Amino acid sequence: MEPEVSIVQVAPRLIAAVRRTVAPGKVPAVFGSALDLVWAFLRAHPGLRTDGHNVFLYHHVDEPVGGMPIDFGVEVTRRFEPGGEVRVVETPAGEAAEVVHRGDYAGLPGAHAALHRWCAAKHRRVGAHSLEIYGDWSPDPARLETTIQYLLR
Repeated sequence: MEPEVSIVQVAPRLIAAVRRTVAPGKVPAVFGSALDLVWAFLRAHPGLRTDGHNVFLYHHVDEPVGGMPIDFGVEVTRRFEPGGEVRVVETPAGEAAEVVHRGDYAGLPGAHAALHRWCAAKHRRVGAHSLEIYGDWSPDPARLETTIQYLLR
């Protein structure tokens, strides 16, 4: 069964993030070390984070050299001075196609594919960015929830 796709207006979010260029299919091997840097930065700067979520901002490029630029981040309460590789990033705003994936992260590629099929069927063009917003962690994969948003042109 295809997940339900909604059209939403996405507001910008501020995230503390580390950028990596990632080859297709290699996100699971890369995100952990990037987020470790972000979380270490946040622990050293109390008050930047309250209850924000992990957010991955994908930068779609026409001909990626070595992969796609991705900002691996955590929502923060305000702008800040960069430290090491951690910098403040404002995610883009606008109209987006959205799907909420419930379940194991291994199912995320299928949710992305469903969004692409929906866009093709509705004659909508994917824009320059997409986001994955990770809900609260649970050791029970059935309780995991990830919101995927593709900004539209």
